[in-house]
Amino acid sequence: MSEQSPEQNVDNLNQTSASTSDTATEKEFLDNIRQSIDTVDCEIQTLINNRAKLAQQVATVKKNHIANNPTTDDSNPIFYRPEREAQVLKAVMERNGGPIADEKMARLFREIMSVCLDLEAPQRIAFLGPVGTFTHAAALKHFGKAADTVPLNTITDVFREVEAGTAMYGVVPVENSSEGVVNHTLDGFLSSTLKIIGEVELPIHQNFLVAEHTKLDGLSRIYSHQQSLAQCRHWLDVNYPNVERVAVSSNGEAARRLRNEWHSAAIAGDVAAVEYDLHKLYSNIEDNPSNTTRFLIIGHEAIAPSGQDKTSIMVSAHDKAGALIEILKPLSYHGVSMTSIETRPERPNKWAYVFFIDMDGHIQDPNVSAAIADIRPLVKDLRILGSYPKAVL
Repeated sequence: MSEQSPEQNVDNLNQTSASTSDTATEKEFLDNIRQSIDTVDCEIQTLINNRAKLAQQVATVKKNHIANNPTTDDSNPIFYRPEREAQVLKAVMERNGGPIADEKMARLFREIMSVCLDLEAPQRIAFLGPVGTFTHAAALKHFGKAADTVPLNTITDVFREVEAGTAMYGVVPVENSSEGVVNHTLDGFLSSTLKIIGEVELPIHQNFLVAEHTKLDGLSRIYSHQQSLAQCRHWLDVNYPNVERVAVSSNGEAARRLRNEWHSAAIAGDVAAVEYDLHKLYSNIEDNPSNTTRFLIIGHEAIAPSGQDKTSIMVSAHDKAGALIEILKPLSYHGVSMTSIETRPERPNKWAYVFFIDMDGHIQDPNVSAAIADIRPLVKDLRILGSYPKAVL
């Protein structure tokens, strides 16, 4: 392996380019570039393996700590640290000098971190399935492709799997910028002790997918989830106004159906195209290109501050006039910015409601802690659902 740094290799390449004589052939110049690439690749590979060895050392330290402290309250060491990963990814983007875009560079590091975490302790992640859904894409975006992702049929199943410890974490949708809140996810917290430990924001790009055996001149049916069909209504009206639109349980199911049908197409995301080996006939056909869905990562542990955090609380209010205004006053008084509020029925009580409130900051921040302390005596019950890093990618 060359003892020169990657920067020196690039400088040498630039010098070679500047001094290339008229007699140097294009093949010789390309060979020099490829040799430099090979050298850099070797150095990258060595550094990645060095990082992986350090991750293994972290795992050893954590396991030894548990072994040497058998009376500790937590007999299961925590290997996944959302706040640490958020800090690393933000640092990657801040120091990035290009030509690779900041987010693309962070995505490369996400996969490196995913592989290293898998060496420490394989991560089993439950998500609202089936395979090929946008929730599946969110799970891969947040945990990387080295994680063991497990599709489940319902949001309730995801909560149950994580509560039982069969899955370490879960990924569930909570809010879409066009369609609004996902009530099933909010309702899951009414009867669960799980915490929110992270969030994912996923731009929703819809693709028009066909199989290798699809006969476009005989197209008679387009499958997708009802929300996706609604999000692509204008495009479909213009391009396929006379083709039947069939709503199915998920975009993954829509993609799966093309395996056995030559006269059908599907609307789904990139993950579905890859998982079911489909061809993207048209990309980004959604009517609103800024459509985004927010997903929550659910787990058991409390998360330390990352520097850019959110806190979510669930509040059961007294049945009286002005209850909500009374709840929100402490946030304003302590300078805490509320980012969202949603209301759900407080089952089984009749005409009673629970408020789900998201705010900027971590529960360890003095102003957030003070605001919550002031809210508690004003309500029947207040539960902190979690403080967690804001979405980085």
